[in-house]
Amino acid sequence: MPVLTSNSLFDQIGAKMGNTRPMILSFVCLAFVSVVKALYQEPELGSARVVFQTSYGDIEFGFYPTVAPKTVDHIFKLVRLGGYNTNHFFRVDKGFVAQVADVANGRSAPMNDEQRIEAEKKIVGEFSDVKHMRGTLSMGRYDDPDSAQSSFSMLLGDAPHLDRKYAVFGKVTKGDETLSKLEEVPTRREGIFVMPKERITILSTYYYDTKMESCEEERSVLKRRLEASFVEVERQRMKCFP
Repeated sequence: MPVLTSNSLFDQIGAKMGNTRPMILSFVCLAFVSVVKALYQEPELGSARVVFQTSYGDIEFGFYPTVAPKTVDHIFKLVRLGGYNTNHFFRVDKGFVAQVADVANGRSAPMNDEQRIEAEKKIVGEFSDVKHMRGTLSMGRYDDPDSAQSSFSMLLGDAPHLDRKYAVFGKVTKGDETLSKLEEVPTRREGIFVMPKERITILSTYYYDTKMESCEEERSVLKRRLEASFVEVERQRMKCFP
C-alpha cells in the first residue's frame, strides 16, 4: 500500500473540493493566527502613565520597565523634563505607525541644556520577543541597532516584520480613538515616509502614577469609614451615657 504524503492528501482533497480548497487554507491560517495571539502573554505594565495632548485628542501610554528598562528610563525622563512639549508626529502611515519626531529636531520651542543632553543620548537596542501590535510603542533608530534617541512610533496595526528588530517599551492605554483620527489626516509621501500635510503638534504632556491614584482612593475610603465609625461611636455614647 502506498504511503499517503501530506501533499498527495491535499491534492486529493483539492480534487474533491475544487474551489473550496483556498477557502479552507485561508480559514486554517486565520485560525492559527488567532491561536498564536491567544497564547501570547503581554508583559506587565509599570504604574507610570504619560499623556500626550494633541488637537485631535489625548493619547495615554504606559511602559514595560522589565522589557526595556534603559529605554523606559530615558523616555520617561524626557517626558518629566518637558522634552516632548511642542514636538509633533512627523509620520502618519495608516495601518502602520504614527511616529513622534526626535525631540532635538521636532520641537517648535527651544530646548534648555538639560533637555538637549537627554534628547541626544543614544540608547542601546533593547530588542525582545514582545510583539508589534496596534498600540505598541516602538523606538525609532537608524541602521545602527544602538542608535535610538527620542523618536518613537505608536503602532497603528500589527507589524510582525518589526519584531526583535526595534525596541518595544510600552503601549497605548487610552486614546485609540485619537490614533484613528490621526489615520484620517491628509498625507503626502516623501521617499519611504508617509507624512501628514499639516503639523500634528503635541501641545503639552503630563504624567501620573496609577499606584498613587490607588492610594488616594484607599485613603478616601478609609476616611469615610473612620467618619462613619466616629458617628456610630458618638451615637452609642449618647445612648449609653446621656
